[in-house]
Amino acid sequence: MADLTDALNAVVGLLAQAIYPNGTAQPSATGDPVVIYPGWPQASQLDKDLAGFANGQGGRVHISVFPQNGETLVPAYSNVWTPLSQQAATVTLSVAGQNVTLGGAAATNQVVAIVLPTQAFTYAVQAGDTLTSIATALAAIIPGAVSNGPVLTLPAGAQIVAARAGGIGTLQREVQRRKRPVQVTIWADTPERRTAVARVIDPILAAAERVDLPDLTSARLVYQTSHEIDATQKSNLYRRDIIYTAEYAVTQTSTATEVVVVQENIALGVVGATAPAGTKTIFQ
Repeated sequence: MADLTDALNAVVGLLAQAIYPNGTAQPSATGDPVVIYPGWPQASQLDKDLAGFANGQGGRVHISVFPQNGETLVPAYSNVWTPLSQQAATVTLSVAGQNVTLGGAAATNQVVAIVLPTQAFTYAVQAGDTLTSIATALAAIIPGAVSNGPVLTLPAGAQIVAARAGGIGTLQREVQRRKRPVQVTIWADTPERRTAVARVIDPILAAAERVDLPDLTSARLVYQTSHEIDATQKSNLYRRDIIYTAEYAVTQTSTATEVVVVQENIALGVVGATAPAGTKTIFQ
């Protein structure tokens, strides 16, 4: 799941790409060294870096990305489970008459199934399994079946509807949605350097309606306000705050097996009767 830290890091990454379009080993878009980070600046390091422009000790402009107080909850967009990723099955099954031959590679996180008209038999592949051991396990749970190596043989008269293997997938759903003010602050030693950095990052932030997060969701960025603070200009500190709200989802993940058996219950009855005469179950 994504959290506030992921949202802050995504904004930091967006700003870094704008300031250093050719990589951090190349000059910045403004020509001055710029350091970008989540959190609040350490006062001693900030003072040292801003003074470095004047004393020749390697000055740096700072951009900090800091969460303000005032987090709120917003209605979740959807709490429906949606597929996030899927691991394909590596075991194959081929049917010839009463024989089912297993092929491919035995690996965990998959299920094999033998489907008959009125019954279905499934087996989850275990660590250390081989194709032969999978066939043996299936023979043990299917009445009258035998195995020889990776070949499973069903008794005469058994109708094999399907033989399948399915992988394990990851599902995700949204369980909460949060909105938090995020303060992007430029710290510079002169108004000119502050303005130069602002002209680079302001349009990038304005254009980025969403930033991607590690859980494959995204945070929505909405502009709120901005202001400049020159009260500490005698200390060669010129600051601009750009405030956005970051709206992001709290997600939950789970695993699920690919569907390998479909069960259908058919109710049999006479038109006008109050209850069905019976139910027939078939497997596909």
